[in-house]
Amino acid sequence: MACNNNLKNEMYEELKKFIEDIEDKQGALISVLHKAQEIFGYLPQEVQEFTAKELCLPISKVYGVVSFYHFFSMKPKGRYPISVCMGTACYVRGAEKVLNSVKNYLGIDVGETTADGLFSIDALRCVGACGLAPVVLIGKDVYGKEEVKDMKKILEKYRKKNEQEEKN
Repeated sequence: MACNNNLKNEMYEELKKFIEDIEDKQGALISVLHKAQEIFGYLPQEVQEFTAKELCLPISKVYGVVSFYHFFSMKPKGRYPISVCMGTACYVRGAEKVLNSVKNYLGIDVGETTADGLFSIDALRCVGACGLAPVVLIGKDVYGKEEVKDMKKILEKYRKKNEQEEKN
């Protein structure tokens, strides 16, 4: 348990240092929240409270931003977050079928995380890569058109990657 607390303390210290290095803190909330989510993986209430305190903002303002923007999550995401674009171009080119195949294969719904913590699923309005439609993001990796026809194969690649990393 002590190791976990040390890790958590290190995460808060990293966020505090990031905030301290910002010259103009007045308009920095969104960039601080992005950094916090990068560090913690999501934005639980305690991280929002810490951010509010460090930026001298009311917690309601921080919560309002976190709950308004789809990018921010108050729930833990999987190690490999999957985002399926449901914008018009992607939808017309079969994004719903892709999303359903991912949901069926993983046994979870949009907004949920697999029991092993590897994958979570989100549906996005538009990722701005219409020429690749339909588009799926896994972490920062972008898959489009032909690639998304076999999502099972793509997801297995991430399972194998995770197994390899756990061995090392």
